[in-house]
Amino acid sequence: MKRAGTLRLLLDLSNFSGAARLRELLAGDPAVRVRCSPDGRHLLLLRPPGAPTPQLLVAVRGSGAELERAWPEDHPSPLDAFFLPWPARPALVLVWESGITEVWGAGMELGWRLLQSTELCPGGEARVVAVAAVRGRLVWCEELQSGTEDPVERPAAAFNYRVCVRTLEPSGEAGTNLGRTRVLLHHCPPFGLLASRKDLFLVPTATTWPGVAHILLIWSPSKGKVIVSAPCLGLSHSKILNPRQGDTWDFRTLLRGLPGLLSPRKPLAVHTWAPAPQGLLLLDFGGTVSLVQSHGGTRAVGTLQEAPAGPEGSAALGIFQGTLACVLGNTLELLDMGSGQLLERKVLSTDRVYLLEPPAPGMKDEEEMDIGGGLRILSALGLFCVGWEAPQGLELPSAKDLVFEEACIYYQRRSLRGAQLTPEELRQDSTFRAPQALASILQGHLPPSTLLTTLRAELRDYRGLEKLKTQLVAGDDEEAGWTELAEHEVARLLRTELTGDQLVQLNTIFQALPTAAWGATLRALQLQPDGNGRLRSQAPPDVWKKVLGDTTAGKETPNGILPPFELLCQCLCQLEPRWLPPFVELAQQQGGPGWGAGGPGLPLYRRALAVIGEEGSRPETLELELLLGSGRPKAVLQAVSQLVQKEQWERALEAGLALGPSSPLLRSEIFKLLLAQFAQHRQLDAHLPLLCRLCPPELAPDELLLLLQTHLPDEVGPPTPFPEPGSEPPLTVGFLKALLEQTGAQGRPSGPVLSLYEDILWDPGTPPPTPPRGPMSTLQVSDHPGLEVWATSGQGLCVTDTGNHL
Repeated sequence: MKRAGTLRLLLDLSNFSGAARLRELLAGDPAVRVRCSPDGRHLLLLRPPGAPTPQLLVAVRGSGAELERAWPEDHPSPLDAFFLPWPARPALVLVWESGITEVWGAGMELGWRLLQSTELCPGGEARVVAVAAVRGRLVWCEELQSGTEDPVERPAAAFNYRVCVRTLEPSGEAGTNLGRTRVLLHHCPPFGLLASRKDLFLVPTATTWPGVAHILLIWSPSKGKVIVSAPCLGLSHSKILNPRQGDTWDFRTLLRGLPGLLSPRKPLAVHTWAPAPQGLLLLDFGGTVSLVQSHGGTRAVGTLQEAPAGPEGSAALGIFQGTLACVLGNTLELLDMGSGQLLERKVLSTDRVYLLEPPAPGMKDEEEMDIGGGLRILSALGLFCVGWEAPQGLELPSAKDLVFEEACIYYQRRSLRGAQLTPEELRQDSTFRAPQALASILQGHLPPSTLLTTLRAELRDYRGLEKLKTQLVAGDDEEAGWTELAEHEVARLLRTELTGDQLVQLNTIFQALPTAAWGATLRALQLQPDGNGRLRSQAPPDVWKKVLGDTTAGKETPNGILPPFELLCQCLCQLEPRWLPPFVELAQQQGGPGWGAGGPGLPLYRRALAVIGEEGSRPETLELELLLGSGRPKAVLQAVSQLVQKEQWERALEAGLALGPSSPLLRSEIFKLLLAQFAQHRQLDAHLPLLCRLCPPELAPDELLLLLQTHLPDEVGPPTPFPEPGSEPPLTVGFLKALLEQTGAQGRPSGPVLSLYEDILWDPGTPPPTPPRGPMSTLQVSDHPGLEVWATSGQGLCVTDTGNHL
């Protein structure tokens, strides 16, 4: 069924600000230059120097104010003006022949304002003859004034030009960032500059020296190379440029190395140049349209039924849906790009027609979404769209549907599972990010830069994976190859939902290649030691959520299949057991509500203990570290009790002191536990300073003594002033005084004594007088009611006259 070309009205010019002035300029001045902004909302009309005012008009569709500028006769109008593809706000660059450059921007407020003004040719040493913008760079061709070059090396007048470049990028909300000037091409003829989205074309002009007027250059900033092409000869040559080393080209030197391109030829007889996404279109005076591709090759597209009437005739070229559109006067011809066959020819009602470049990808608005890949045409009558009308009854699938259908075929061919993939599964499963990102950009929601950023890591991994598979098939360094393959696969699985088959596959990799699997996990979680025996991580919370979540909770899993956290703990216990407690402690800090340490399930330390062995068969040191690092009161008390049983007094005291003042109740329980041991034996005497530091500050002296009384050992006989040989010495005042001082106040109270034993904490200043020597009188217990209690209790606190015992 034959397709039918359609020309339909998209918008009336009344939708633009300054519609009356816009119609006037489009209908009255055939030499006006028309540009469209990347987002398709702004139209720029620039009249040549000497034209009636205004010389510049920027109209905006919808809300917004137009920009209208006029210059007096003594101040010429700009040489050229064009929009910059800045996503944050529309920006406009005006460049004069003198090199003065102005950058205008439309901010959040209505209206345009000047952002920056600079000079491309300071000191008036040159004259700008052409300018263009490509990929964030401002490129211009300037003519050098006489005397600026060395007289010995002065080039001929025909090569007294050079091409320069400066970076031009947005800076903040209302600023621009201009880089330094760099000379791209020395000693060249005058070139016209035409920019596509990726490349810059340097084409000959009417004033170019005839000997080189058949040559054009293509500069690819992203690839750092220039291509010299001679379309009439079918020859091209590429040369690499290293901008980091300040490389530039000398045009004469460049051509001397290419003698084949200098064969005597006539200049290119080109009526119209037009950049396109596929390359550069050129229309000669015979009506033949050719395409110069970005690699330098040239091919003929087709011949128009009507040739241009002369150099002054208007012509416009564009490409859409594999079709060449050419407007010549008031005639629109559509040719097939593959065969050059004329598909359709239409007669328009006006010869003032302008083809607009397509909007930048990712910046299309609602009106641009309706053009269906067609080409926009602007005239004084309105904004039109030329495209192909689909036959009736034929429903074409959307680009988004085609992406998921093709992705299903691709993934099914590479998958080992028997279940058939469906487009709906690809839409919902976060594993397949590539088709989802591609569908988003085709829908106009994601700019190409964001897509490239999203897929750059996956594309790099895919290329490395294909190379690795080739090495494994060839049998080269199999051990290293399998290790790298395991690292790639673990990194991929950690970006997916770890359930079902993905979890089983992760367990299989950890069992087969634990070292490689842990290395990939280490990079995914961005684990680094901090120098104090701890670990830190800069991984986002989403990664930790997948690792810490118990994906098997409430589900039946095959025997031996562990959740991700348990799997990592088991692997770390086998490889580096000393890093397991810091890892669990870090995981507890990363936990979020419902999936980490704060979740309703088992705490992480108990999940880690469950995989390192049954109770009673676990490594004691590892179990102690996990209990102490858990931060749970019951677990810490359990660990301290085990340390007490092992008589590791210093480790037990350090565990209590490490809690800090934020856990006063837990510190108090640990102190009481160790105080009981202090009352029963003398093994803690060497660590008494640490025990004093652990003593709660709110504990009063009488409370301390009552705690000691509770845990004092029972006396088996009458008290004696000295311990029996080989027996445990009793608790003495010398050790007890340090604890009592810790529990006392900082100074002696001025009021009455609050505690029965508080007076022993204070030093009277001078010792009491020496008692007279003579026979010892019998101690009357009734004279000392306080001691009577202790004497009758039988708790073993001996009373002597040596001053060393109570």
